[in-house]
Amino acid sequence: MPGGGFVRLPGGSVVVALTLPRPSVEGAVEGALDGTADGGNVRVLVHAANRARALTRLRNLGLRAVYLRGNAQPPTPDEITAVLHHPDGLLWRCAPDRATELWHPIRALLG
Repeated sequence: MPGGGFVRLPGGSVVVALTLPRPSVEGAVEGALDGTADGGNVRVLVHAANRARALTRLRNLGLRAVYLRGNAQPPTPDEITAVLHHPDGLLWRCAPDRATELWHPIRALLG
């Protein structure tokens, strides 16, 4: 089951962090969340005005079955800093975190 959480920022916007199965290369949209995708899990960060808009941004990219239930794995301060400094406000990297891996734009995951 995907884990995730959110943090409300002082300006009113939110950062949502989700741990999801990695989409397969062939069916990035169709096989994104069915649990059969190769490559393990990814941690996805989204900056948006509210939680609903953050999830809508992911659904518009083809990740249709993305839901945020609870706040078990909120974003860390380092994750918040990373997504706030990215122009798209949408990043990912492998989970669990690898010390040498940098954050990637979302189009590198789905493209």
